[in-house]
Amino acid sequence: MSNASKPDPGRRRPWVVGVSGASGTPYAASVLRGLLAAGEAVDLVVSRASRLTLLDETGIAFRDAHWRSDLREWLALGADGKPGAFAVSEADLADVRYWPAGDLAAGPSSGSYPAKGMLIVPASTACVAGVALGLSKDLLQRVASVTLKERRRLVVTVRETPLSGPTLKQLVMLDEAGAIVLPASPAFYAGATHIQDLVDFVAGRVLDAAEVPHGLYRRWEGELRGGSKEEADPS
Repeated sequence: MSNASKPDPGRRRPWVVGVSGASGTPYAASVLRGLLAAGEAVDLVVSRASRLTLLDETGIAFRDAHWRSDLREWLALGADGKPGAFAVSEADLADVRYWPAGDLAAGPSSGSYPAKGMLIVPASTACVAGVALGLSKDLLQRVASVTLKERRRLVVTVRETPLSGPTLKQLVMLDEAGAIVLPASPAFYAGATHIQDLVDFVAGRVLDAAEVPHGLYRRWEGELRGGSKEEADPS
């Protein structure tokens, strides 16, 4: 076998993380921190609408020309808005690539681009509709379409309530196309005592769907523990 046909064991295969305009930017931040903590490479796509949501929810203006410093500030922010809640260094972002939402010629827009799959966190109803109908109106939707056609894992973390009939039908369409529909529905059995715990539960379930190891929440083990996470944890 020639060298040209041998697989490259060091080939970069990122998870593409798409952030749409739905409320819930702390979910995206927690998923990104979880991926980086697990040593995963990340390609990031932030939609134009999500920049407005991010600015409203965090006060951070996400800019193409300064995306790395803006991302670092965002990931360091706690779900309660407290700055510096998480330690994020430049080294932590070493294997993150950012693609502008309007760049339809970006690497992940092609099925030949090596990627493990895509996580859309959060997914707005407009994003759900665009992906279900195959509109590809921006890079986020295009990458989602590529992910489906290449039979890669697509996790759609829809964040809306209540859900209309058309959106429910579109979510069924995504499920039938092979996507994992994962509503941003936090649970309370893990002993949540802080808003960050609720955010991390949803982010942890997204990473579970992607089969990425993490320690973001306490898993159910078939025993009633009662009380808070701190009370249940002897350490």
